[in-house]
Amino acid sequence: MNTFDSILVVCVGNICRSPMAAAILRERYPDKHVDSAGLSALVGHSADTKAIELMAMHDIDISSHIAKPISEALVSHADLILTMSVSQTKWIENRWPHCRGRTFRIGHWIDKDIADPYQQDNSVFETSRQDIDDSLEQWAIKMSEAIVIKELKVSECY
Repeated sequence: MNTFDSILVVCVGNICRSPMAAAILRERYPDKHVDSAGLSALVGHSADTKAIELMAMHDIDISSHIAKPISEALVSHADLILTMSVSQTKWIENRWPHCRGRTFRIGHWIDKDIADPYQQDNSVFETSRQDIDDSLEQWAIKMSEAIVIKELKVSECY
């Protein structure tokens, strides 16, 4: 994701999906600024215990995560805002119209919302994590294609 230096990942409570997605992004892109927030964040709460345990099984530590709400400052700083659903994308774009064009559903390229695993069993958490991982793979492919196009000289386009 070389064209985006700052990525914000958003879900509802900021204790399950967005912390998992942000952690995966940090692992893949350690040189990027990656943050997460919630539309109705459980402010001050740690990540869900099931999310912490699941990510630990994948050698990613999210135990220090603390939930926070989405804000004008966070969205203004982000080059790319990734949400878990179409409705979350619309909510952000309605609240902050200047975010249009850089706010997308994380599952955009696979046409999928990421199911909320909150208060569900471990299998739902794993499905959400896998859907996030699959979605981020597609983002990586699309971003690498965009970089190649960006690097073409105008004369190469004709």
